[in-house]
Amino acid sequence: MEKFGLIGQPLGHSFSPEIHSHLGDYEYKLYPLLQTELKDFMHNNPLSGFNVTIPYKTDVISFCNELSEKAAEIQSVNTIIKRADGSYFGDNTDYYGFLDLLGDNAKKIKGKKTLILGSGGTEKTVRTALLDMGASPVITISRSGKDNYDNISNHHDAFAIINTTPVGMYPENGKSAITLEHFTKCKLVIDMIYNPAKTKLLLDAEKLRIPYSSGLYMLVSQAKRASEIFQNKSIPHEKVLEITSTISRKTKNIVLIGMPGSGKTSIGKALAKISNRPFLDTDDIIANEKNIDASHILSTKGESFFRKIETEVLQEVTKLSGAIISVGGGVVTVPCNHALLHQNSTVVLIERDLGKLSIKNRPISQEKGIKELYRERKMLYKSFSDYTFHNHNINKTAKMINSKLLTHN
Repeated sequence: MEKFGLIGQPLGHSFSPEIHSHLGDYEYKLYPLLQTELKDFMHNNPLSGFNVTIPYKTDVISFCNELSEKAAEIQSVNTIIKRADGSYFGDNTDYYGFLDLLGDNAKKIKGKKTLILGSGGTEKTVRTALLDMGASPVITISRSGKDNYDNISNHHDAFAIINTTPVGMYPENGKSAITLEHFTKCKLVIDMIYNPAKTKLLLDAEKLRIPYSSGLYMLVSQAKRASEIFQNKSIPHEKVLEITSTISRKTKNIVLIGMPGSGKTSIGKALAKISNRPFLDTDDIIANEKNIDASHILSTKGESFFRKIETEVLQEVTKLSGAIISVGGGVVTVPCNHALLHQNSTVVLIERDLGKLSIKNRPISQEKGIKELYRERKMLYKSFSDYTFHNHNINKTAKMINSKLLTHN
């Protein structure tokens, strides 16, 4: 079996091995390299070829004996083949992946000001593609260039913004290089990051109702083209959408929200079992960290104190991929939790007849009463949720969620 892989640093966020497992019958592994390790790897590795990601897309050029026309033009390489004599041929499949990601938007950006955030190897590829598609002017925003984050206000009239920096990438979720609200003419935002599924930049675009896209589709598209080079055979383009859908479904968490006593924890455990995913309950995490259960914290310290701890826990658990997460009933009362829940998850509201909701060990339910608590939170639950399922039976509800959201139909 031929061996391929991905080099870069860091690589803990990468979905590439999973993607390539759908593209061909070959080994594909991650090879995280420090800068000091790159030279030795390039001279001594067992691979027939490999992909290259940040920060080495430019550095590997000096090791290549020949470049494709597009790689030479862009001066960035993300796909390398080892030829029979041991020499390297460098190509750039990111270019074609980005064009694929643009799709119909390629027509819309023609003649329009487009900003690229970042000045690394990916920026070179994106700039070339944008210019080829007729975007004008194309402005690169860097930390120290002529156009930088200090004078970015000069470009608040941009039509499109493409982020090629790692700002906001797992595990540094929740960060963004810019504030979108000032870009009043922006009609398209693309973030090349794919983990989390929605960076802060994309969540801000969603809030402002600006069309947006993550880099996942591009990642799969460029991987398909790289795999064609690895295997020297064509792969149907339909595989790109198929794999993108599969990866998105597999890597997104399912977060269960709803009233106290609605069955979130029980359904979550059942769903985790049938979907073979890890299960986490934020109330249990809080209890383990504080050595005291959530209801006691609410009773003795008050709700605001508890919500602060809860949000801190959410900041970590919602960075995960492919988990089932049950959260407290009042999580929706803290506005910033909306972004945390949606950055990498599908949010599911569990509803249950109010008369069946227990108030045992639930201080807020006891204090306010079920009906009043539901009245206060009803619209918040709706605004937070992507899907709603009614809990008539724990196992049946878990199976319904699995069939709807986790099983390929």
